[in-house]
Amino acid sequence: MSLGYFSYPMPVNEPVLNYAPGSAEKKRLKEVLAELKGQEADIPMYIGGKEIRTGNKAAIHPPHEIAHTLGYFHQGEEQHIKQAIDAALAAKESWAAMSWENRANIFLKAADLIATKYRPYMNGTTMLGQSKNAYQAEIDSACEIIDFLRFNVHFLSEIYKQQPISGPGIHNRLEFRPLEGFVLAITPFNFTAIGGNLPTSAAMCGNVVVWKPANTQVYSAQMFMRIMQEAGLPDGVINLIYVDGPTLGKVCFGHRDFAGVHFTGSTGVFNNMWETIGKNMASYRSYPRIVGETGGKDFVVAHKSALPDAVVTALLRGAFEFQGQKCSAASRAYIPSNIAAEVKQKLIDGVKSFKVGTVENFTNFVNAVIDEKSFDKIKSYIDNAKADKKAEIWVGGDCDKSKGYFIQPTVIEAKDPQYVTMCEEIFGPVLTVYVYDAEKYTETLDLVNNTSPYALTGSIIAQDRAAVEQATNQLRNAAGNFYINDKPTGAVVGQQPFGGARASGTNDKAGSILNLYRWLSARTIKETFNPPTDYHYPFLAEA
Repeated sequence: MSLGYFSYPMPVNEPVLNYAPGSAEKKRLKEVLAELKGQEADIPMYIGGKEIRTGNKAAIHPPHEIAHTLGYFHQGEEQHIKQAIDAALAAKESWAAMSWENRANIFLKAADLIATKYRPYMNGTTMLGQSKNAYQAEIDSACEIIDFLRFNVHFLSEIYKQQPISGPGIHNRLEFRPLEGFVLAITPFNFTAIGGNLPTSAAMCGNVVVWKPANTQVYSAQMFMRIMQEAGLPDGVINLIYVDGPTLGKVCFGHRDFAGVHFTGSTGVFNNMWETIGKNMASYRSYPRIVGETGGKDFVVAHKSALPDAVVTALLRGAFEFQGQKCSAASRAYIPSNIAAEVKQKLIDGVKSFKVGTVENFTNFVNAVIDEKSFDKIKSYIDNAKADKKAEIWVGGDCDKSKGYFIQPTVIEAKDPQYVTMCEEIFGPVLTVYVYDAEKYTETLDLVNNTSPYALTGSIIAQDRAAVEQATNQLRNAAGNFYINDKPTGAVVGQQPFGGARASGTNDKAGSILNLYRWLSARTIKETFNPPTDYHYPFLAEA
C-alpha cells in the first residue's frame, strides 16, 4: 500500500573529523584500536542471515605488524557459493516487494550507525586490517561509505520520480524493477567504502546480492555486514562469503539466474570475467549487467607556468597517501624542464620528511603495503630501476618486510618516457617522473594520452589558462576523473562521480545516479481508459 510520496532530499557530505590532539574522536579511536588488538576475532560468513563457520580458518595480520593476529575468518567452498545464491534467490520476492520507504530507511539507518557509535570500529578495522592511517580511514570507511548510503537513497528516489508523459485518454507510467536473478559484488582491499557500496547500491534497487570481498579486506567487511544487519537488512538480501575467485566465477557465471556483476579490481580479472560471461550467454535468463572499475596509471602534467610548490604537494599527497594503493594514485608525472630542478629538490625533501610506520602512531604519514605478494611485486620494480641506466632513483627505494610490509616512498626519474614504470600499474608508493622540454607541451600531452591503456584519473597543474584548456581538450578521453590544479585522488560522493574508461572500466560512475540505473530494469505500462472497439481508422474511408 502506498500512502504518499516520500521525500529524500540531497544530503550534505559527512563532515571529516580531524583527530586533533586532545580531541574526543582521537581518544575514542585509540581506545577502539586497543580493544580490537586485545582480542582475536572469529569471523564467519553470513549466508541467509546465518553465521557460517567452516573450521577452515585463515589468519588476519596487520600489514604493518605481521607478528600480531587480529583474528581468523572461515573460508568457504563451492557449496557455500551455491548456498549464498539460493539464500539470495529465496529472499528476492519479499525484498523486491518491500515499500521503497522501508527499504530506503534501512540504508539511512546504517549510515547513521556508522556516523555515530560504529565510526571508530569502521575506522579501527580498516586501519588495522588494511594499514590505513587515521585520516585515510576516516575519509574512506566513515565519510565515504556514509555518503554512498545517503546519496544513493536520494539518487534512487529521483529515478523513481521520473515518469513519461501521457496523452488524452491514456495514462503512462514507468516501473523501475530490480534485475531478474542475483547480483555478484566483488570488492577490493583498498577502500572499505567500495566494499560497502558495491553490494548495497545493487541491493538498494531491490536486488539480492552475493558479496565476495578481497581476503585482505575481510576484517572491515564483516564489521560493515554486522552494521547492515543491525540496521534491519532482511536475511539473504546480501550474503557475505570468503571463497577463491575461480570457484566463485565457475558457480556464479554458470548460473541461470546470474543477473549482473559489480566489480572493482584488476583489469586482467575483469577481462576474464567478461569473456566467461560472453561464452555463457545462452544459459542466462537475461543479459547480465557488467559494471567494473579496474586499473589506472594516473598522471600529473605540470605546465611551464605551474607553481612548483603546487606540483610538489599534489605529487606527495597524490602518489603516497595510503602507500599509493589507490586506483587514482598519481603514478606518472610530466615535469617541464624550467621547474624540474626545484620540483626535484622539494620532492626529495618532502619524501625524506615522511614518517613511516604503524597506524597506531598517528604521526606516521605512510604505513605498510597490503601483503607480501604486493611487497615483492613493488620491490621488483624498484630493484630493476636501480640497475637500469634508463632510470634514476631520486629518493627512497628501501624495502623491509621483517616486521611489516614497509616500502619507503620512492621517486624514479625515467630517461625514456616509455620506461616500464611510466607505463605499467604498480599499485604502491612509487612515482615515476619524466622531465620534458618545457617548449614541447603539445607533444607531451600526446605522450600522456598514448602511453597507458588506462584512463582513470589525471590532473593538469598550470597558471596559464590556455594551457589548462588545451590539456582539458587534448586529454578528453585520457581520464574519467580530470583535475585542474589538484592531485588526481580524493573523489567525493555527489561531487566528483568516480570511474574511468579504456582499460580502467565501464565508467559507470560510483557515487552518482548513473550507477544506480545499471541495477534497474524499467517496465513501461500504458493504460487506455476507453479502448477502441473498431479497428477502422479514418484514413480508410474515401468519402
